[in-house]
Amino acid sequence: MTIPAASPTAPIRTVGTAVAASEGPAMHITGPMHERFGEILTPAAVAFLTELHHRFGGRRHDRLADRMRRRFEIGNGHDPRFRDDTRHIRDDADWRVAGAGPGLEDRRVEITGPTDPKMTINALNSGANVWLADQEDATSPTWRNVIGGQLTLRDAIRGRLTHTGDDGRAYRVTAGRTPTIVMRPRGWHLSEKHLAFTDRTGRRLDASGSLVDFGLYFFHNAQALIDAGRGPYFYLAKIESSEEAKLWNDVFTFSEEYFGIPRGTVRATVLIETLPAAFEMEEILFELREHCAGLNAGRWDYIFSIIKNYRGRGARFVLPDRSEVTMTVPFMRAYTELLVQTCHKRGAYAIGGMSAFIPNRRDPEATARAIERVAADKKREAGDGFDGTWVAHPDLIPTARAEFDAVLGDRPNQLGRERAEVQVQAEDLLDVHIGRPITSEGVRDNVSVAIRYIEAWLRGIGAVAIDNLMEDAATAEISRSQVWQWIQQGQITAEGTPITVEHVEGLIGDELAGSTRFAGDRFDDAAEVFREVALRPEFPAFLTLPAYARFLRETD
Repeated sequence: MTIPAASPTAPIRTVGTAVAASEGPAMHITGPMHERFGEILTPAAVAFLTELHHRFGGRRHDRLADRMRRRFEIGNGHDPRFRDDTRHIRDDADWRVAGAGPGLEDRRVEITGPTDPKMTINALNSGANVWLADQEDATSPTWRNVIGGQLTLRDAIRGRLTHTGDDGRAYRVTAGRTPTIVMRPRGWHLSEKHLAFTDRTGRRLDASGSLVDFGLYFFHNAQALIDAGRGPYFYLAKIESSEEAKLWNDVFTFSEEYFGIPRGTVRATVLIETLPAAFEMEEILFELREHCAGLNAGRWDYIFSIIKNYRGRGARFVLPDRSEVTMTVPFMRAYTELLVQTCHKRGAYAIGGMSAFIPNRRDPEATARAIERVAADKKREAGDGFDGTWVAHPDLIPTARAEFDAVLGDRPNQLGRERAEVQVQAEDLLDVHIGRPITSEGVRDNVSVAIRYIEAWLRGIGAVAIDNLMEDAATAEISRSQVWQWIQQGQITAEGTPITVEHVEGLIGDELAGSTRFAGDRFDDAAEVFREVALRPEFPAFLTLPAYARFLRETD
């Protein structure tokens, strides 16, 4: 199916009217049309995607090229610094961001999760203030998940979502007031291989996962959300620069104009989860100021970004076992303190991250440990000035809420705490010295977690409980990138074992031999992906890129 774009000079059409032209850019649906997919991939919706790609696809590729250049510079010894050319933005004390939109005034507890029907209903019934509807790291981007997630959200927003599990259990939304939905589209680096865009020169390119996720959600739900007294709200993932933030801002402005929605209706919360973005927090807020609600401390991807950017810079940049890289180590402490200070200086909410510990209803001791650790994590965040936080499980909401209630009371936020005493320098953000060893258990755990997560991801499951921790693409990235770095930097465990390709191959064999196999499992494919992204000399920027291209593309 092919939908041509409107002529760049043609008038913009309204909702429900297909945009058509005889020539020019066009979008092609190359994936199969499963049941109900036609409700999402309507001619008018696909025409809107075509316009987004026509107007913003080239700039997206420019921004991705900037990322590659920046990683090359850091890898060659040029540490990131606060930008001189944008100092005037940081020095101007007068500007502020748009702030909370309707339904985002109190964000003290946000629950995160994928957009399948069961998890959506559980999130909407959870009692959280906000639900991060995740089409990114918690979703394996199969074609069925991408469009199925859009169907789920469309049904949920209209109050008609139900689900019956394989065991016959019925799920429905029973909460009187459901959390405000903030949808997270895929990052700029991810493509959608089931849609292809032909540009004005005749080149045929994979569609942008970001523009597809945003565009379909906005097209189908923006007005319904506004009518319900809330609005189209988004979490923006993997941003690395203020130029990338400006690109999103322009997408928002164009989309509002396209549908005749008042400018500034969209609200975005940016995840600061890459090292380059930590040096441009104020600039990111500035470029998005018409549409910005706040920043989030995306801890797991931030750790991955540190490893990725400094993977070849020598032993002093090598991190210890994943479990030792906590929120209190120097570089993580500096990053979160700077985030809170920056947000409150500009009227933006500062949202904390997700502790990976989750309860296990079959294991009371594991549950008690999880609650204790989550309580300590949220107490620290609330005390540091964060306005809210993430949890990954409904059972953790009372724990997180209690810690924020103790600090916030009846106030919806802590914007009055500007943390003027915080003085974070560039070297503080790069202080990765932790002084803990790499252990044999840490190496084995990384191999095991990465393979088990990738196996589930290949089956279409993007968020997985493993050993009482919630694992998603970000935590799997830490695991595989640490293994890669340890090998390339010739590290030796505290027990005296050299971390080599051969040693890790042995651990892969142990993992496969010890796994409980079942019909349809993907352990062999997962091991193959892990070898590609952790054992070869080349370092893929994201493990999901080769895995998606090879294993998740669906054809008729």
